[in-house]
Amino acid sequence: MEQDKLIISNKRFNSRLIVGTGKYRNMRECAKAIKLSGADIVTVAVRRVNITDKKKPLLMDFIDPKKITYLPNTAGCFNSEEALRTLRLAREIGGWKLVKLEVLGDKKNLFPEMIETLKSTEILTKEGFKVMVYCNDDPLMAKRLENVGAAAIMPLAAPIGSGLGIQNKVNIQIIRNQTRLPLIIDAGLGQASDATIAMELGCDGILVNTAIAKAKKPFEMAKAFKNAVIAGRQSFLSGRIEKKLMGSASSPNKGII
Repeated sequence: MEQDKLIISNKRFNSRLIVGTGKYRNMRECAKAIKLSGADIVTVAVRRVNITDKKKPLLMDFIDPKKITYLPNTAGCFNSEEALRTLRLAREIGGWKLVKLEVLGDKKNLFPEMIETLKSTEILTKEGFKVMVYCNDDPLMAKRLENVGAAAIMPLAAPIGSGLGIQNKVNIQIIRNQTRLPLIIDAGLGQASDATIAMELGCDGILVNTAIAKAKKPFEMAKAFKNAVIAGRQSFLSGRIEKKLMGSASSPNKGII
């Protein structure tokens, strides 16, 4: 396990858990939860989180970008133009090239708008960005994203913030089997066991925000997700037993008294 690292765009990370910085009661709570989670990467909504106005609390004052990788995202963008402008701004502000692309289709369900997402991914990749892409769990669309240069595929487990857990294990497994890119479950997880399931399906990591930030005890939930990701990854690497319809005795048949 010491050698088993998450690799995204040739950069190695110790933790396979990515944590969002939104929805916490304050930045101090956010920073403590992230520390307890052990995450090496945090997502930052460029349009919502203060990273420039020094008259107000800055995220950098609580989470050191020299110690934790900031992953700017385009939360709140509903077309390609908005998303492109947001990430170009992020590059100007902090020099960030590893980014998370999120183009939403509507304000009610918050599903990804895949046509705009695909177009944006291709443009950003040509501009030198390393694009981790929030997408639906469609294997065909996931392959298209890979073909236009995505750095990571990030299908939803369920609608953002729903807490429903993974709703389509079959599609996630198909995507896993067809791609060499990092596969990271993004959106819809509700509890630590959801993270374990994702890792046991062979996913490379998970991204979680609401499930920690809105838990009754966010610090305890942060630790639970940390442990769940580690356990799920260990389980996957261990190689589960074959599923059978009939029972099989644990003890040997020979030498019975």
